[in-house]
Amino acid sequence: MNLPAVVTELIKAQNNFDSTAYANCFTETAVVFDEGKTHKGRTAIKSWIDKANKEYHAVMKPLEYSATQQTLKTEVSGTFPGSPVTMIYHYEFEDELIQSLKIV
Repeated sequence: MNLPAVVTELIKAQNNFDSTAYANCFTETAVVFDEGKTHKGRTAIKSWIDKANKEYHAVMKPLEYSATQQTLKTEVSGTFPGSPVTMIYHYEFEDELIQSLKIV
């Protein structure tokens, strides 16, 4: 699967539960939409993913990437009800970093 470098780094950071490396995949002004909440800025994104890592221990397995739609279909497993689940990550990029991420 041919993923953008920053998406490969994001998956690696997630699977290593490295909140700092995860947050560094985003621009300073990035926005993440997940579970009905909005997280704005790299600091807020780091706090959000750190809490999620501690709570869910989620790991991502990429299944399918669409460069035209900028979406990644993943299998996410962890310590949450219904694990594993399939999720779709919708990206917007800026300067080879993630500017926007919506997880559905």
